[in-house]
Amino acid sequence: MKYYIISGEASGDLHGSNLIKELKKRDAAADIRCWGGDKMEAAGATLVKHYKELAFMGFLEVIKNLGTILKNISFCKEDILQYKPIALVLIDYPGFNLRIAKWAKEQGIPVIYYISPQVWAWKENRVKLIKNCVDKMLVILPFEKDFYKKWNYEVEYVGHPLVEVVDTFLNSEQQTTNNQQQAQNTIALLPGSRQQEILKKLPIMLEVAKHFPDYQFVVAKAPGLDESFYADLLKPYSNVSSVVNKTYELLVRSKAALVTSGTATLETALFAVPEVICYKGSAFSYQIAKRLIKIKFIGLVNLIMDKEVVKELIQDELTVENLKRELNLLLSDEDKHQRLKADYASLKNLLSKGGHASANAAESIYTYLSSLPQ
Repeated sequence: MKYYIISGEASGDLHGSNLIKELKKRDAAADIRCWGGDKMEAAGATLVKHYKELAFMGFLEVIKNLGTILKNISFCKEDILQYKPIALVLIDYPGFNLRIAKWAKEQGIPVIYYISPQVWAWKENRVKLIKNCVDKMLVILPFEKDFYKKWNYEVEYVGHPLVEVVDTFLNSEQQTTNNQQQAQNTIALLPGSRQQEILKKLPIMLEVAKHFPDYQFVVAKAPGLDESFYADLLKPYSNVSSVVNKTYELLVRSKAALVTSGTATLETALFAVPEVICYKGSAFSYQIAKRLIKIKFIGLVNLIMDKEVVKELIQDELTVENLKRELNLLLSDEDKHQRLKADYASLKNLLSKGGHASANAAESIYTYLSSLPQ
């Protein structure tokens, strides 16, 4: 069968590559064409466009590059028509993928979506579009099934793909006894990947380091930012160092972590590292977000478990004093540590869904497409 897969980010490339490997196990003759990255290409797909050509973040950048974006959409449609796939498989990346999904439905091409857009957080009206143009939706967060049910739309929960990514790392040669022994005095700082968000949160995280002189604080740097940007921020602190492209190696030897909101909060939990979720944006952006976003937690761990498993320090609550207090609790309160351990185990169990997400998703996609009239 011929599959056309579209992802537009580094995470989509990772999860797409694992999906491709699993599809090939079930369909030895699978012919896959994709928009993605090096990992999807290495898994055996023909790469049409690299996600690095598609990464336009923020309102102004999108407006500035609108011509390129429209050309990409037009090119994508032409390429799909020429290739004639049995189905289109979309991975997250909603701004682009939902436009393609709507068009593909009009062409009579089956549309499968793996990793739903986060419509439960904002832009809920996108559900109407999804219902109209997505034939099969595979979701990776357990509460998404109930969310879509409210809209009378049946979706399939396949588990979260990060579980197998973390498991693969932990079972690899990189996970050594030496790493475990180092987990005595390392605190991981995961301040995000964009310069603006780092400048809001990292200085507060770094100030906390002064109050824990017996610990080594290690910043996970964003690979796209200049060395000089971090050098100025880290210079005043004697017990702070950094790593690049080694976040998992850092987490595996950390006793606790201060983490900006996003996927990193879930990765930290899957490594069973006690954490505090840190969020601070501009006052203006925060006020807008507060009105648009309809969720009671910002951390994925808490959203999935539907309770506060890890402390969230948001906006004005993200202060040195509050962060110092919460970190101290993580390091010294044994009862809190045991509760966290139990909650993390329940979280992993929920996200594993009796197997790995990419295998479950591939099985579902292959079974569904095999049942269609050829």
